[in-house]
Amino acid sequence: MTLILGIDTSCDDTAASVVENGTTIHANVISSQTQFHEKYGGIVPEIAARKHIELIEYVIEDALQTADVTLPELDAIAVTNRPGLIPALLVGVASAKAIAYCHQIPLYPIHHIEGHIYANFLAHDEIPFPHLCLTVSGGHTSLIRVDPDWQYKVLGETIDDAAGEAYDKVAQYLGLGFPGGPVIDRLAHNGRICVEFPRPMKNSGDYRFSFSGLKTAVRNFVLTHKDALPAIEDIAASFQEAVADILVQKTLRAAVEQRIHAITLTGGVAANSRLREMMVGAARERNISVYYPPPVLCTDNAAMIAGVAFHHLKTRPAAALDVNASASGALG
Repeated sequence: MTLILGIDTSCDDTAASVVENGTTIHANVISSQTQFHEKYGGIVPEIAARKHIELIEYVIEDALQTADVTLPELDAIAVTNRPGLIPALLVGVASAKAIAYCHQIPLYPIHHIEGHIYANFLAHDEIPFPHLCLTVSGGHTSLIRVDPDWQYKVLGETIDDAAGEAYDKVAQYLGLGFPGGPVIDRLAHNGRICVEFPRPMKNSGDYRFSFSGLKTAVRNFVLTHKDALPAIEDIAASFQEAVADILVQKTLRAAVEQRIHAITLTGGVAANSRLREMMVGAARERNISVYYPPPVLCTDNAAMIAGVAFHHLKTRPAAALDVNASASGALG
């Protein structure tokens, strides 16, 4: 039995988890900071860092108590050290290093996106290799080919805004608050698609994405039609349809061209009901399987960080205690 403590402070959620053998979650504690950021319409890095400092010790202790595990019983500590908000990452990395030093526990720094890719393996017993992972969140939109032995090839990324960021900005334009993803998804259920918003780069011939123009198109539409504006639910449904259409068409084309028969969705936007519905329907027509985790494993969490670290224990040595945080970093 291998027990790993995972820590994630890459953005605004303070998270700690205890995972056994890379699959069994004994504790998955997440403390949200949404209430401290919503009035700003987005994440304020310095506020996030201060809240992480206040919460990190309690969140880790909560995870250990929930799992009924003590620090000496741990086989390793895994912590997100890249990419993310530097002030936030530093809190998690410093905490993990302190515990590793004091208790002589091996330390494994983990790439945040690798954690998201692994999230599906915490929810599904069998996912074939190779598979194509669409990682889509507030900070990332990427298509990644995942080959055996956890080899990664980034096929395409967003050239500007991530899809989740577009959701947040559109929600702000519409006066819906922060974060935007859940509220737009909820409103769209009762809306009709009445506006044909643009689909930037949908037919660009590559696997890259762009959402800056789409969010601007929604803003311009609201400004120019303010005297005869459709229902908010209709605007939400029309915007969401455009985002899902872009993501689905790009992902399916990549899967066909790469001759891959399985797609995984991960990241906060992977919890979007319309994206899941469209992806599953389009993939079924091509005999492609689609996997996605439950919502709690779509958003930032530490279980995915501890889970992927289990496989690192088999293939690489622990990190030295001078490991640092980085705002960016290649996957792999």
